[in-house]
Amino acid sequence: MPAIPLICSKTVSRVSSVLNRDAKQFGKKHMFDGSEETCWNSDQGSSQWVMLEFPQTVKINQLQIQFQGGFASQLCTLEGGRKGEELVKISDFYPEDTNALQSFRTEETTLDKLKITFENSTDFFGRIVVYRLSLLGEKL
Repeated sequence: MPAIPLICSKTVSRVSSVLNRDAKQFGKKHMFDGSEETCWNSDQGSSQWVMLEFPQTVKINQLQIQFQGGFASQLCTLEGGRKGEELVKISDFYPEDTNALQSFRTEETTLDKLKITFENSTDFFGRIVVYRLSLLGEKL
């Protein structure tokens, strides 16, 4: 079965922070709107994250992310779990500090919720800027 996008309008998302608490200009919704003009911009801090809760159980096998160069994470940790369960570590991945869309294969994992933690920001203040975030796999 071909991999399809898993993030939809019913996916609930949360983020660690938003720059200056300006969700209208820098909010989480901008990671998923398909526009190259908008982005999620975190506030400063040592570890930023995105949490996704899917409306149905999914099986992920690929993550795609586009940072703004200079505001990228050099170490990302994926954690996932089923409803009512604790998150467990799935894998680490190591993005480059670039503006290009980057793709990472993941261990096929069945889950209802996913957390991506961004560590080792290339920005001195720890800010992360994401223009696009997509998860591919299959809806169960």
